[in-house]
Amino acid sequence: MQTREQQLYQIYLQAERQYSPLTLKAYLSDIDEFAVFLRQNGGFTSFRAVQTLDVRVYLNDLYERKLARTTISRKISSLRMFYQFMITNEYAVDNPFDNIALRKHQNHLPEFFYETEMTILFDVAYNRDDELWQRNAAMLEFLYGTGTRVAEIADLTISQLDFKQRLVLIHGKGNKDRYVPFGHFAAQAMTQYLQETRPNLIAKQAPHDYVFVNHRGEPITTAGITYILNKLMQRSTLTGKIHPHMLRHTFATHLLNNGADMRTVQELLGHVNLSTTQMYTHVTRESLQKNYQNFFPRAKKKP
Repeated sequence: MQTREQQLYQIYLQAERQYSPLTLKAYLSDIDEFAVFLRQNGGFTSFRAVQTLDVRVYLNDLYERKLARTTISRKISSLRMFYQFMITNEYAVDNPFDNIALRKHQNHLPEFFYETEMTILFDVAYNRDDELWQRNAAMLEFLYGTGTRVAEIADLTISQLDFKQRLVLIHGKGNKDRYVPFGHFAAQAMTQYLQETRPNLIAKQAPHDYVFVNHRGEPITTAGITYILNKLMQRSTLTGKIHPHMLRHTFATHLLNNGADMRTVQELLGHVNLSTTQMYTHVTRESLQKNYQNFFPRAKKKP
């Protein structure tokens, strides 16, 4: 049963904030859930009587239920807003959610392929049994060889490519352009695809400048690129899943493992902040540790 404060808050959200029915339901549900928790854990007299300790116990319960961090954040935000409404309307004096902070988000290391795994993927991509092998090989070479985002390669046009300089002009996020070099293997695969496969695919389409196309000659979508990569993965001896961003992570990791400096990698990836690029230092350290343990003769005790 709703308290008077909850009823007035509902009217406020509907009339003044004009929240949609779904948003309104979510906010009110968060408040109801908090009240139920308080009743089940020591009794509930009024929202005014809630103290910071009660909130911390509730927050700990949310963590123990293994809810997503975004879900927990939304619930705490809903309740903080509710208490702010009560203070403004003199239904409460203090906001017990004011000094509540969520646990720091645990960053996950980016997934990447080792060089031996990339060799396996390339062997599959260059298998001539697939009639579109030239396109698939060029796509894999380009994604790995430039570290481009999947949206950037889907939007790539022929005019952005400079084969003489082996440079590509990438139109990145936030309308930020950058030049990225590409190597011999990518240049060779792209040239072969553009000269031999692409003309046949786009023959029945209105002329367009997009580099990568599907089997109908239409500009390929990001979902289409993901589908092609998954097909390559399924035909290989590798296990697990693949997504285009893994090749971007692989590009950065292999550069750093082979001696590239952080600023160069930042520029090639198009990161605005160096801190974004620095996540790869953890990956490279992990790789170094793994290689040390595997190959140094006195790294571990013999069985």
